[in-house]
Parts: sequence; structure tokens; C-alpha cells
Amino acid sequence: MKNERQWRDDVLRRLERLADQKANDAVKLAFLTEERMEEIDRMDLRALTELKRHGNGAVEIKLIDKVLALEKLCEIAHKGGDGAEHFLRALESSARDSGQDTEQEEVK
Repeated sequence: MKNERQWRDDVLRRLERLADQKANDAVKLAFLTEERMEEIDRMDLRALTELKRHGNGAVEIKLIDKVLALEKLCEIAHKGGDGAEHFLRALESSARDSGQDTEQEEVK
């Protein structure tokens, strides 16, 4: 089990990565053709929270809120201890509920 410091460091590291995520691959995914589906495995989609393709050709992309991630990062960095552990547990619980991992492996 992680100690308080490990929880805090883990949360800070994850938030830093979220705040630095680029949307390039998410946009590429929205317009990926059937013939190029193998490219998905090499994409970094951590910035992507939702993607919808509509029958009329419209595409809807939702990305992480970088400002919110930075705000949480500052808040936790200044709080220390409890906040980090509580926040990470909430993230993990939310990910389990939605069937997603809180942290995607590095590009494979």
C-alpha cells in the first residue's frame, strides 16, 4: 500500500501529465479511416475524454480540461497529505465505475 507521500507524488505526476497533454492524436482519431485502424495502438489518447461520430459526418471531441488539471495540481501541491490521497482514490474509483484506467500506458 502506498504511503501518504507516494500518493501525493503519484497524483502530482498524473496531473502534470494531463495538463501537458496534446490533442493531436485525438483529432487524428476522429478522422481515421477503416484502412488505417492499426494506428490507434500508437496514439496517445490521454487528452481524449469522449469522441462521437454522427451519421451526418459531424464529429464531436471532448478533451480534458487543462485549466482544471492545473488548478487541482496547484491546490494539491499547496495542501499536501490528505488531499492527494483522497483525490487519487476518487480518480481510481471513477475510472473503475466507467470501465477505464486512470493511467494509460506509454505509447506502445
